[in-house]
Amino acid sequence: MSKRLVRSALLAVVLAGPIALMATSGRAADMVKVELDQAKIYRLAAPASTIVIGNPSIADATLQDSQTLIVTGRAYGQTNLIVLDEQGETITDVQLAVLAASENFVTVYKGAKRQSLSCLPECQPAAVPGDDSEHFGGILGQVAQHNGAGSGSTTTASTGGTAGSGTPNASVPAAPNSQ
Repeated sequence: MSKRLVRSALLAVVLAGPIALMATSGRAADMVKVELDQAKIYRLAAPASTIVIGNPSIADATLQDSQTLIVTGRAYGQTNLIVLDEQGETITDVQLAVLAASENFVTVYKGAKRQSLSCLPECQPAAVPGDDSEHFGGILGQVAQHNGAGSGSTTTASTGGTAGSGTPNASVPAAPNSQ
């Protein structure tokens, strides 16, 4: 086989991605990595009929069309993804790892308490699982309040806390239910 043909074949495999490699070669592909709260698009080598996620609390997958899969990281951890065709034959069977964002995040430790900041380009507080519960809950409460203010939502929950002025804060929008 010529060097040029081998190079072209390797380039095609690299561009096709890990799921297409698994589907065409039948070998175990490298682990598919997705960042928490991010989505990735994967092209499948054949039309899919069924998607199975070992632990749907870690990752979610939906078909955009018969050969385009969108995988979303829901919680830190590892699980597997199996995609079947209409006849029940395996198109792919890969491991999924949901990881923390690797860029533009800063983690601050105050003793045993952890706080996360998203720095794009200025640092702002971010709610990341594993952060101090007061920091995490405060961010989610602010996001819920911000989102409720734009929609005219009247859902509130008593916090017993104080607003920035030191006066009792009667209510803030309730945080959304989490899974």
